[in-house]
Amino acid sequence: MEKASPEQIEEINGYGKEIIELLKLETSPVAVALVPKDEEIPAGVQRIEEGMKHCQMVDRVRNTKEEFYTLLDDQTCKGGAAALGLGHMPPKLASGEFYHEKLKHFKTLEASKKTLERVPMLEAESILSAIYAPLESASFMPDVVVIICSPKQVMLLTQAILYNEGGRVEAEFAGKQSLCSDAVAEPYLSGKIGITVGCTGSRKHTGIQDSELTVGIPAKLLKTLVEGLRSIAGKAPAHA
Repeated sequence: MEKASPEQIEEINGYGKEIIELLKLETSPVAVALVPKDEEIPAGVQRIEEGMKHCQMVDRVRNTKEEFYTLLDDQTCKGGAAALGLGHMPPKLASGEFYHEKLKHFKTLEASKKTLERVPMLEAESILSAIYAPLESASFMPDVVVIICSPKQVMLLTQAILYNEGGRVEAEFAGKQSLCSDAVAEPYLSGKIGITVGCTGSRKHTGIQDSELTVGIPAKLLKTLVEGLRSIAGKAPAHA
């Protein structure tokens, strides 16, 4: 987790406000910071008062504007906690048994296990705490910013991140471990923007709408993203 000066915090808060304005977001971008085991949780941030799943925490913060930190015990989805590096992947999940036997999402156990083996995850027990806050008022420097929005807003985010240097956004997802692995762990590990379609758990246990997608953005790309949005957002594209 990057330590930041008051000026840097003010800057990222400003980016949060601009992203909301330029994209016309109805909910906040969510700042997520992962505190390594050998570091301390920032002073002044309060611990969440009840346990819930990571995806529920993201959805809650984007709507309520709360700021809080969580420990492993606060994360009721241990698969999500494992993706964030807070704990270990539960054996039935890691083996593929959960998605094959219980959810019937795969024809064979081997297919399920093959998919789970490719889920991006931080090293088990490398992270002490996950902290959440709306980007526009976060008191800490995030590692990743999660934005839940419409496909059109995802399009604008994609165009904005490519505005300076071009290229393509590469999205990898499997409809599994979406808000934890795809939207936080993968951008954290790769340093690249990630787009995900959601998963059964995140769509069942949160208020995320059928019409919404999720984007994970490494905090180091916020400046580039906002600079692109200033030029892109609100303009009608000349070509499809």
